[in-house]
Amino acid sequence: MVLELRAKKPDVRVCALGGPRLAAAGAQLLRDLTVGSTMGFAVLAKISFYRALIAEIVRWVGEHRPRAVCFVDSSGLNLRIARGLFERGFSAKAGGPTRTLYYISPQVWASRAGRRFAMAQHLDGVAAIFPFEPAVYADTTLPVEFVGHPFLSDAYQLPVTFDAAGPILLLPGSRRAVVKRVFPVLLEAFSRCGSEKNSVALYPSEEIRALLEQLKARSPVGARVELRAGGGAAVGGAAVLTASGTMSLECALAGIPGALTYKTDPLTYFLGRMLVKVDYIGIANLLLKEAMYPEFIQGAATPAALAAQLRECLDDPARLARTREQAARLRELLHAPTQGSAADWVLRHLNY
Repeated sequence: MVLELRAKKPDVRVCALGGPRLAAAGAQLLRDLTVGSTMGFAVLAKISFYRALIAEIVRWVGEHRPRAVCFVDSSGLNLRIARGLFERGFSAKAGGPTRTLYYISPQVWASRAGRRFAMAQHLDGVAAIFPFEPAVYADTTLPVEFVGHPFLSDAYQLPVTFDAAGPILLLPGSRRAVVKRVFPVLLEAFSRCGSEKNSVALYPSEEIRALLEQLKARSPVGARVELRAGGGAAVGGAAVLTASGTMSLECALAGIPGALTYKTDPLTYFLGRMLVKVDYIGIANLLLKEAMYPEFIQGAATPAALAAQLRECLDDPARLARTREQAARLRELLHAPTQGSAADWVLRHLNY
């Protein structure tokens, strides 16, 4: 979004919390949050850090009075900052000079739906990346606009493509605890499927790469599994076994047939099922309202079941044709509407 904003309006100045990619796009980086980021229960160990960070951001906004603050994803942090700006009178909703915008709506449709009412009190607008999300806020006063999914923007290249002659893709995710449970199952499924193809596993960080190296060293098919960093040249794949998450949507948009799996510790899964109320955990399945990627969760995620999925993906032309048709529908659903992209939405709120 920053690249597009500055291309459309070169005089727009952007200060940001983020990482090197934001800085490379032209934002003035106030703090690099990609170093030592945490998720889930690990956040509890850094409560004092995040409290201090929120206070510093609120203070900075009050001092520098930017025209707008655009929060991106990460609702646990961002909604607290929005509330702080409101309570200090810095945000437009509280009579201050700074509009508060939110890009990539928190998944209030999946869990903690009541957050939408606090968002309506503290925010001036939300840009949604899924077409069903504006309706979720229909009972609030918050303006919510679907702006298309960033994976379909001109500036984004999917990291995967369909290649019938390519390897099998094994994508165990980005969270260490999940990777430890999922990757051995994927390796055994690959071993059992009987294909002569090799496989490629993508990793998002050096920490995960080291873990994958350890896990594949224990597998009899480890020599046939290449580890490749995500974010480089696109990797072609004939079929995929993927953990739930961002990569599963990218594979779906690329039209790669496959299956989705998820395994975590029983307590985390139990608590998650209490909070999350959706028919599918794969976003492509949710959008299409059907199982483009059959889901194998917890105990159902067995090597035998996943191996059977791989064999069908590789050997059944009807499975491939169905996947390609579903991918086309998915791209149509997520394509940016006629009123413009997320950058256009921000500029409208800035009255450009």
